[in-house]
Amino acid sequence: MIYAVFMRLIVWRFELVPVNIVKEPNVIEPKMKTIYHPSESRGSADLGWLQSRHTFSFASYFNPDRIHFGALRVLNDDIVAPGKGFGMHRHDNMEIVSIPLEGDLEHKDSMGNTAVIKQGDIQVMSAGTGIFHSEYNKNGGKEVKFLQIWVLPNKKNVPPRYDQIHINPELLKNRLVQVLSPHPDDDGVWIHQNAWFHMSHFEAGHAITYQLKNYVDNGLYIFVIEGEIHAANQPLKGRDGLGIWDVQDIVIESTTEARVLLMEVPMMAP
Repeated sequence: MIYAVFMRLIVWRFELVPVNIVKEPNVIEPKMKTIYHPSESRGSADLGWLQSRHTFSFASYFNPDRIHFGALRVLNDDIVAPGKGFGMHRHDNMEIVSIPLEGDLEHKDSMGNTAVIKQGDIQVMSAGTGIFHSEYNKNGGKEVKFLQIWVLPNKKNVPPRYDQIHINPELLKNRLVQVLSPHPDDDGVWIHQNAWFHMSHFEAGHAITYQLKNYVDNGLYIFVIEGEIHAANQPLKGRDGLGIWDVQDIVIESTTEARVLLMEVPMMAP
């Protein structure tokens, strides 16, 4: 009888030990988050000489759910009629990136810069304390197509600055080429923000992994210029956009020949 009671106490004691003493903290791993912007969901503007599609709220297009993706504030897909363009207008405290897709775009600004940008070029302008500039279709016989991208800066009232580079299209084949970063001595142009842009021209069936430079603070916005790809279990076609965050790396696979722009930006807009 005493032995039986003693054994019961031992069993009872060891059953309770794991509950009372061994207690693991709850660890919640961040889950990848995505936001999908199909091409046809974008805002639009038709000014006759300008056809524009807006991924985010811009000018007369306002969508409270589409103000920005982190520090990525504007992604406009513009078509400018022959000989037409934007007259002199002012910007301040914004990092403005232009990427021509077809045709020649002439730029003039209040710093005295005059330049023509064309497919393969990347143009950047830090508006800072304020700058005036104009953009015109240099050709009288064909349209200009270009992406205009605005990124919110991490420094305000900097001296205005202009730069442009040319990317050899052969380098883009099946590899990610950095075209923008926060560092003046790094590949591509640079801006006042912890952002990195990459471009690629994939053959059908090619897969590549993008590793975020700062996965703790940044997200990645994928914009398909043309073709079809898969990323984060989402099929994407030409002019679709996909924002991804709370993830360290992303596999991108082309289902057709495709041209892609990747924009890594801080998720906390300044």
